[in-house]
Amino acid sequence: MEQTERVVVGVDGSPVSMEALAWALRYAEKTGAAVAAVYGWQPPVVYGTAVEAVPGESFTETAERALNESVDAALDGREDLVVERTAALGHPAKVLIEQSKTADLLVVGSRGQGGIKGTLLGSVSLHCVTNADCPVVVIRAAE
Repeated sequence: MEQTERVVVGVDGSPVSMEALAWALRYAEKTGAAVAAVYGWQPPVVYGTAVEAVPGESFTETAERALNESVDAALDGREDLVVERTAALGHPAKVLIEQSKTADLLVVGSRGQGGIKGTLLGSVSLHCVTNADCPVVVIRAAE
C-alpha cells in the first residue's frame, strides 16, 4: 500500500502564510497529498510579566482559534480537502523543523524582513530552509 505524501505548511494568520496555505492546498489538489497546517507559538512576555493574548482564553486556545480561522478561511467551505491542524508551543522555526521530520515537503511564507532586522532577528523561512529534514518551498509575499 502506497503512503500518501505529507505536506506541512506553516500558518500564523499573516497574509503571506495564507498564500503559503493556499499554495499547499493547490498542491494537495493536484497530487493527493495530505496537508498539515502547523501554528507554532510562544506566549509574549513583557519584562517579568506575561501578557494575556485574549481575555478569558488561554494562549493555547488563542493559537488554536487563530489556526482554525486561517484554515477555515483558506478552505472557504470546501469539504473535499482535509487539513490536519496542529497548534504547538515553541518557536515557529523549531516547531516546523520538528514537523519536517515526518513530512515530504514543508511550505512556509517569507515576510521578507531583510536588512539589519532580518539579520538580528533571524528568519523562520531561512531556519527552515537550512535545517528541515525535507524539501522546503518558500512563498514570497506579493509586493
